[in-house]
Amino acid sequence: MRIESFFDTRTSTLTFLVWDEATKDAVVIDPVHDYDALAVRFFDESLERVAAVVDAQGLKVRAVLETHAHADHISGSQGLKERYGAGIGISEHIKLVQDVFGPVFNRSDLSVDAFDHLLTDGEVFEAGSLRIKAIATPGHTPACMSFLIEDALFVGDALFMPDFGTGRCDFPKGSAVDLYASVQKLYTLPADTRVFVGHDYQPGGRALAFETTIGESRTSNKQLRADTTEEEFVAFRTARDAVLRPPRLLFQSIQANVDAGKLPPPDDNGMRYLRLPIGVL
Repeated sequence: MRIESFFDTRTSTLTFLVWDEATKDAVVIDPVHDYDALAVRFFDESLERVAAVVDAQGLKVRAVLETHAHADHISGSQGLKERYGAGIGISEHIKLVQDVFGPVFNRSDLSVDAFDHLLTDGEVFEAGSLRIKAIATPGHTPACMSFLIEDALFVGDALFMPDFGTGRCDFPKGSAVDLYASVQKLYTLPADTRVFVGHDYQPGGRALAFETTIGESRTSNKQLRADTTEEEFVAFRTARDAVLRPPRLLFQSIQANVDAGKLPPPDDNGMRYLRLPIGVL
């Protein structure tokens, strides 16, 4: 198995391309569709970087996997689906997120049918020759899912590098209690399990880092070690989240990502609009 990482500096997002060198079967995890908020313009720089490796290696993209409905960048899953025919997979609990944000954006048409695969906790599925285990890790959102492929665990926003901590839990239906339980579940995996995080914010200006291990996280994660109590973590996370600002692209991102990365349908004048509700958060 080979893993290639792609870092989007605009949103501090990691995208991962995972493939079997023998069969060329591949999956892409958390792709980015670039968006210029001031110009209201989309472009494909991040997708083209992924596609360049896919094409150069002769890979067959069997699935696009979303760790959750992201609130800080718009998913590039639709571009990869159109280009390679890959189905889009996400947690079955995406419906809970749709139920929250459908009314916010006045979207009664949202449906889980926008996604090709709704994954359940503990489900083992195949993407060509790749065997993948879906592990529900709610807390950051109720529909967060981590993916275990051989000894590599892709955790999205559940865990970050040990010097940064964990994902925030103040989004609708987020829960610090749930995230504590999710991370403790991940900590039962073997210590040498490689952990690939979904963002790196480079605290203190350090170099980019996105790979750690379960063992290192257990002992060194600054917010949630294996010996951290639930009470300690919930108190810290609640206080911390209370002073965080919403992500810069929250509303632009979430209205597309709850619909599998699709842009809103055209209005009756033929134009598409990204809606910015007032006073929601």
